[in-house]
Amino acid sequence: MAALEHGASAVEAVVKATVMLEDDPSFNAGTGCVLREDGKTIEADAGLMDSMAQIGGVASLKDAKNPILVASKVFESRHIVLAGDGAAAFAEINGLKNGNPPTGRALARFQGEACDTVGAVARDKDGRFAAASSTGGIGNAMIGRVSDSSMPGCGYWAGPMGAVTATGIGEEIAKKLLCRTVYGYLESGVPSEEACRQGVALYPREISIGLLVIAANAYGWASNRNMAHAILV
Repeated sequence: MAALEHGASAVEAVVKATVMLEDDPSFNAGTGCVLREDGKTIEADAGLMDSMAQIGGVASLKDAKNPILVASKVFESRHIVLAGDGAAAFAEINGLKNGNPPTGRALARFQGEACDTVGAVARDKDGRFAAASSTGGIGNAMIGRVSDSSMPGCGYWAGPMGAVTATGIGEEIAKKLLCRTVYGYLESGVPSEEACRQGVALYPREISIGLLVIAANAYGWASNRNMAHAILV
């Protein structure tokens, strides 16, 4: 919010917010990423989109403390999503391959489920929107597994009507193109909070889902389990 108040764009604001969350090992993103099934590998996904349909994402990224910063560099490039070794090489070229060893928390929750993906949505003074998402994926996932956080329309989406980001079980989010679906509700005139509720209602209670939405003059959030969130207006 401070960045927006000082003239930052919506994209800059969601990147700053996501970096703060990636730097907090409490979350399954950046420094707090969970381990893959081998018990030692970290692979991160992140994505970013603005209301002008500019997109940047990374998938199966290793050795980068802030995947959203790498995604923001892809956002500025001629590509949409980079993956694996290509994403790591791109991070190194941009001075962002800075190591990301497992934290004690990540080691402790190996073999468990971890769906606390982070995300942010924002609207700037020029009325532009942006959405971001970052995750280490589900606990004990196969190496190479790609999450919704790097897939446009799945874990994040933005357009002229607003911006949406999601958390939960990535495979289930991807199957329904959840964020693009919720954005479609906004296009149909559904208020932000109701759009979130309708998005969460697409899933049974046992599939954890959370959504954040911001539109021109409103915002909304909904989840089917307790999920941390913050709203600044």
